[in-house]
Amino acid sequence: MITREPTPVTGPLSALAHAFGEIGRAGILAFQSVLLLPVTLFRWRSRRELVSQMYQAGIKSLPIISVVALFTGMILALQVGLELRRYNQEIYIGSAVMVSLLREMGPFMTGIVLTACVGSSMAAQLGTMTVNEEIAALEMMAINPVRFLMAPRMGAMLFMTPLLSFYTCVLGVIGGGVVGFTQLSVPWRQYIKTAVDFADTRDLYVGLLKALVFAVIITTVACYEGFTTTRGAVGVGQATRRSVISSLLLILMTGYIITRMFYDL
Repeated sequence: MITREPTPVTGPLSALAHAFGEIGRAGILAFQSVLLLPVTLFRWRSRRELVSQMYQAGIKSLPIISVVALFTGMILALQVGLELRRYNQEIYIGSAVMVSLLREMGPFMTGIVLTACVGSSMAAQLGTMTVNEEIAALEMMAINPVRFLMAPRMGAMLFMTPLLSFYTCVLGVIGGGVVGFTQLSVPWRQYIKTAVDFADTRDLYVGLLKALVFAVIITTVACYEGFTTTRGAVGVGQATRRSVISSLLLILMTGYIITRMFYDL
């Protein structure tokens, strides 16, 4: 099992090398879990755990994601519509809301919600198992913790995150349409027409790619922090906090990088 090395205190270069070492060990963990996904699909117990994790990551997150998606679309429509109204172009708010949600805000808001709801839960659960030596007990029984614990979580997140991201986009567009119709006097037909006409399939593909990358980031960071937890209950709290902070920062950075790769200025 991957263990965390003590944090160096000798200088910035040592701290940088330590950070790269942490990234490398987390990357190995992610690679192993992806390789073990076929085993998860073909073993009955693993499939049962996969379905359970899909329920935890997807169904249980629907209420908060629905609220976030609806109000994200409403805020986008209101802010963009008020600005477009200055130029008598408020009929085009549908295109702005649709493109913004597909490219960026849909997967980004989904990633934030899943980091808070699912990633923190993963880190806390696995961290508790680590400090209680349950992970060591699995290894003593010749059970690979990555296959038994992380691979089902990775598979569930890879499956549910793109679906939730698309759901966020749809609900956000509906919320934007409500604001456009009630506050900006934009007809529903015109709103939907501009939203569909200006959206491109590439926007959808880029958004789904971001959702997949965010799923890998959230699961990897949460499981790595959980597997490397030390110092009892205090360590579990610290691991959960590190998991949320690291996931949010990585989601922000990778979201920008992917957008820059697919859209030239």
